[in-house]
Amino acid sequence: MQAKLLPLFPLQVVVFPRTQLPLHIFEERYKEMIGEAIRDSSEFGVVLAKEEGILNAGCTVVVDKVLKSHPDGRMDILTRGIRRFEIVMINQEKSYLRGEVAYFDDDEAEPAPTDVRAEALRLYQSWAELQERAPANEALLSDAQLSFQLAQGIQDLDFLHFLLRTRSEALRLKKLAEFPNTFRASGLRPA
Repeated sequence: MQAKLLPLFPLQVVVFPRTQLPLHIFEERYKEMIGEAIRDSSEFGVVLAKEEGILNAGCTVVVDKVLKSHPDGRMDILTRGIRRFEIVMINQEKSYLRGEVAYFDDDEAEPAPTDVRAEALRLYQSWAELQERAPANEALLSDAQLSFQLAQGIQDLDFLHFLLRTRSEALRLKKLAEFPNTFRASGLRPA
């Protein structure tokens, strides 16, 4: 029996569990895919698209809200990340990609040490002030995977994809804490 195939939406974006992603749906194949996801209350996968193709890890999302339906079928929707996955096999039998996927989570269940969380949050807030970005929403700071909440202000897709694939909250927070310092030390500014 074939495993259920997950519809895949290649985008130049990385989404994390419990984070929101607004989307404007305009291509016919994605109108079909999103229509099915809304009808069936099902997940679809967002995968990072690069010039050389899609990367093999992503995050499923569900449609939380249809913000606007246009007369020509286009939609503005708000999605929310659910769970991370790796693509095992691609299926191209429909107008949009689907994939057989393997879901994964962190290898350890316990949260990162308090000092690691506090340092990542402090450095993130300092970086956000330098970049004139709003700090993370206070309501999300209790998330056991705080790194996913803090990463939302970062524009570096390769770094975000690295965080998505990393299966340790402590390591993600450590890399996030190092991220703004990398830019400060080099004189570069995040995009």
